[in-house]
Amino acid sequence: MGLLDRFRMAAPRAPLDDLYHAVVARARDPLWYTAGAVPDTVDGRFDMVALITSLVLIRLERETDPAHTVALTERFVDDMDGSLRELGVGDMTIGKHVGRTVSALGGRLGAYRSALAGEVEPLSAALARNLYRGAPPSAEALEWTAAQAQALADALADWPADALLAGRLP
Repeated sequence: MGLLDRFRMAAPRAPLDDLYHAVVARARDPLWYTAGAVPDTVDGRFDMVALITSLVLIRLERETDPAHTVALTERFVDDMDGSLRELGVGDMTIGKHVGRTVSALGGRLGAYRSALAGEVEPLSAALARNLYRGAPPSAEALEWTAAQAQALADALADWPADALLAGRLP
C-alpha cells in the first residue's frame, strides 16, 4: 500500500443505496422478462425498476420517516440520470429527460397505489397501461406479472421496516 492510499477516502454512499440496489436486482430478475413477458428493452427495464421502486415506496410511506421515501426517490433519479447520460443524452437536455422520468415514476406510483388499495382498477389494468405501455402480452403473462407484483406488495406489507431500510427485500 502506497502513502497516498492511506489518505484516500471512500466515496460516500447515497442514503438507502443498499435498498436501491436490492430494488434493481429484483427488477432484473429474468422471470419478469420470460414468464411475465416484460420487454427486455431500455423502456421495459425502466418500467420494471419503476414498478419495484413504487411497491417499496408504498411500503415506506406506511410507517417510516418521510425522508426515507425522499431518499429512495432521489436514488432512483440519480440512477436514471446516469443511465440517460450513458445512453448519450447531453447536458443541454438532461433536465427535461430527468423531469419526464420523475413524472413517469410519480404516475406509476399513483396508479399502483390506487390499484393495490382497490380504489380504481385492478393491478393487472395498471400494469397493462404502465409496465407494458398499453400493449400487454398474453393474458397468462399479464396474470403472472400481476400475481408476482401483488405477492411482493403483500410480503412488503409484513416486512420489518428496519430490514427494508437495510436493503433486504422479502
